[in-house]
Amino acid sequence: MLDKPPSRLDLRSDTALAGMRTDGPAVEWRASEEPVEYPTAIATMEARVAAIIAGTATELVWLVEHPPLYTGGTSAKAADLLSNDRFPVFRSGRGGQYTYHGPGQRVAYVMLDLNRRKPDVRLFVAALEAWIIRTLASFNVKGERRDDRVGIWVPRPEKGLGREDKIAAIGIRIRRWVTFHGVALNVDPVLDHFSGIVPCGIREQGVTSLADLGILASMAEVDMQLRHAFEGLFGSGISDRKSEIRVTV
Repeated sequence: MLDKPPSRLDLRSDTALAGMRTDGPAVEWRASEEPVEYPTAIATMEARVAAIIAGTATELVWLVEHPPLYTGGTSAKAADLLSNDRFPVFRSGRGGQYTYHGPGQRVAYVMLDLNRRKPDVRLFVAALEAWIIRTLASFNVKGERRDDRVGIWVPRPEKGLGREDKIAAIGIRIRRWVTFHGVALNVDPVLDHFSGIVPCGIREQGVTSLADLGILASMAEVDMQLRHAFEGLFGSGISDRKSEIRVTV
């Protein structure tokens, strides 16, 4: 008799998440100081993923901000693009629907070799969710998963019964078990910029940010907590945490 596949709840356990850990070569970290154009980001990820597959480059977490733009994932619906002339619109190879990127939002592009960890898409997504939840917890914000929608959510009872806002989006692509694209955490973006789309195809709920929740955190502080939470989930094969995050333009 075949074993029952693990449930999403099982994949969120510490035991399951340990499958993402490795003691292999260090993961490189980069943080770009200037906004990165979206086509540049895609080209950079494509080149790095190819190099990781070829065994000529290490894994990479790349922290960026983008100029204001919308991206549509592989499931994006035309009706969810409410304003096609407000900001540039890019089709993306990542999973998911429409999302907004812009200043004040920390995008973390995650290029990891799951062959070195565990080649399991659902487990990888669960680990990304845990990464954001643990990062938010360091700012005393309770982020939550939802089984019927991707991303990390914050309950907003002050807005009404059952209301909640999305604070982080997740969209990935995997090629030969090497990941790219990643997560987008709202630190202090202009939330009105999300009004040109139906974010992730969900009309019933809103969006929020750390600043909207009253948390005045700098991007550097968010980056520090992102790295700390990442190390706890993805293993000790990460650069010495005393070293500075490498900054590039």
